[in-house]
Amino acid sequence: MTPSHPLPAADEPYELGPDSMRKEGVPVGTVTDGTFEDSKVFAGTVRQFWVYVPKQYDGSEPAAVMVFQDGHAYVDEKGQFRVPVVFDNLIHAGEMPVTVGVFVNPGHRADELPENPWRSNNRSVEYDTLSADYAKFLLEELLPHVAEKHDLKLTDDPEQRAIGGISSGGICAWTVAWERPDAFRKVLSHVGSFTNIRGGHAYPSLIRKTERKPIRAFLQGGEKDLDNQHGNWWLANLQMDAALKHVQYDYRFVGGEGGHNGKHGGAILPDSLRWLWR
Repeated sequence: MTPSHPLPAADEPYELGPDSMRKEGVPVGTVTDGTFEDSKVFAGTVRQFWVYVPKQYDGSEPAAVMVFQDGHAYVDEKGQFRVPVVFDNLIHAGEMPVTVGVFVNPGHRADELPENPWRSNNRSVEYDTLSADYAKFLLEELLPHVAEKHDLKLTDDPEQRAIGGISSGGICAWTVAWERPDAFRKVLSHVGSFTNIRGGHAYPSLIRKTERKPIRAFLQGGEKDLDNQHGNWWLANLQMDAALKHVQYDYRFVGGEGGHNGKHGGAILPDSLRWLWR
């Protein structure tokens, strides 16, 4: 079956550290939710999104931006990633820039609101397709909408734009940077679906045969990841690791013993972000 959502975390040797917990004296950013239903790239879709604005943002300078696919999983302060908490701690410590977080769910048709966001009927089309469509959606539709609605100055410097996701959201993050390195140059992939759902297994060979692009990438994978008719997720991530190494990309691959979930990725998220934003 198609991996429509990450599986629950089994017993794995990964625990959240202090940078994923609220700390006394650390300024707390604001999180606001919204709905976007004006897409022309993915016509007829509606989607939820959330915007995190750090306390340190004062509007005097454009803020860095980081987009997360399957936003509900990353914005949840009691979930496996807890990005708003981690952002608060790292921004306060000066270990990443003042960064606006945009957490966006995949689209669904207005008459088919999914009870489970992982099962959005447009998720695979948006995330697993190897094209520039999703990048166009972000750059021409969602990010301008976020900036206008929340009165934000968002940077257009590709070195200050990052994108991340889990599973199909992970390969989607890579595709956005691969297609538009002029706009996004930092990628975070958790148990990325670099398998043949919609042709994603081609990336290792494409990477090897294409002149190196100015992308910095952090990939996490697990030995107990999925193995089905689309491919083997662990082997696919090992192939990405080998291809990125061969072409001498600025990247890190961290493998673990976990499965198709965010437990390992969440545990190492603070260090992943420090490395990406170094």
